[in-house]
Amino acid sequence: MHEARSRSLALALGGLIALAAAMGIGRFVYTPILPYMEQALDLSKAEAGVVASANFLGYLLGALGAAAGRLPGGRRPWFLAALGGSAATTAAMGLASAVPVFLVLRFLGGVASAFVLVFGSALVLDRLAQAGRPGLSSLHFAGVGSGIAASALLVWGLAAAGADWRALWLASGALSLLALLAARALVPGEAEAGAVPPAETAAPAGSDRRLPILALAYGLFGFGYVITATFISTMVRSLPEIAALEGLVWLVVGLAAVPSVAFWAWLGRRWGNDRSFALACLVEGIGVALSVLVTGPVAIVVAAALLGGTFMGITALGLINARTLSRGDPRRSIAMMTAAFGLGQMIGPSFAGYAYGFGDSFLLPSLVAAGALVISAALAQSLRLAKNA
Repeated sequence: MHEARSRSLALALGGLIALAAAMGIGRFVYTPILPYMEQALDLSKAEAGVVASANFLGYLLGALGAAAGRLPGGRRPWFLAALGGSAATTAAMGLASAVPVFLVLRFLGGVASAFVLVFGSALVLDRLAQAGRPGLSSLHFAGVGSGIAASALLVWGLAAAGADWRALWLASGALSLLALLAARALVPGEAEAGAVPPAETAAPAGSDRRLPILALAYGLFGFGYVITATFISTMVRSLPEIAALEGLVWLVVGLAAVPSVAFWAWLGRRWGNDRSFALACLVEGIGVALSVLVTGPVAIVVAAALLGGTFMGITALGLINARTLSRGDPRRSIAMMTAAFGLGQMIGPSFAGYAYGFGDSFLLPSLVAAGALVISAALAQSLRLAKNA
């Protein structure tokens, strides 16, 4: 019994490390490195937004491709190859100088991060369920926040030591490579674990008529969170009174994200996923608005905590709710949710980059994002009213 628990804990830890590398670092390290790139390369806000959007486009297409059907080979080879791809594209950012190359690398990195999420979660969550330890799934998803926190410390420390933006990318890629080695040791092959992918259910595929409303809410959430998640370090650097908090703010985002999935999942079980989704969107909307309406140090730290403490929780609640509204194989519902979310977060950075030109400020795009989160909350609440009607 003790050995089985140890294996389950090691498996969840392997999942945490994988998500930390591919999502927390591979997908989000762009945020703390961006101010250094803008300064060295004279990147415009529009260019920075388009580069971020390229990563989210890759994530969208990668997630849909991974979830659409069976790919040749087992899940673990794809999982490990994607982790390697994430590490390679992250490091390669430090070897490039031109925006078109950044676009390609961030796109490929987005595809890799999606494959790690889909295949890694399938490997880890299936086995935890078979072992009777589904509660450890929260440890797996804590990897995103852990990776954000680790990348914040890495960038903060190296920048303080005088490293330039290229060294920051190379170091991030090297850390991701170490994570690949750890995940390879902790997440065994399917034959070793004796796991067999669950058979397709005979139940007819379908979904509740409320699913399109949920997908719209999920897409608005994707748009609403991503502007602040992409540019918060740039926002802080641009304000002399809080510029010294640049490294701390991204660290707060990561630390707040670590327990967030467990907290919001617990609240979802008590209050219902739709009501908890709505509350989390409102809390996040307050954080997004606070980041531009109040410029003091306390306000920006609170805004960072509200962002980090909600975005992964909302992600989990949305997918849980989609599964609840599905009949039979839920892949179609999850694909719809992923498409809506991916489209929203792909539009967000580009919109913000171009809208920055109206007043040389992120005030307008951030307030639009906060409004999108309020509408998302209202749509999620309407699901509850429709269910009770």
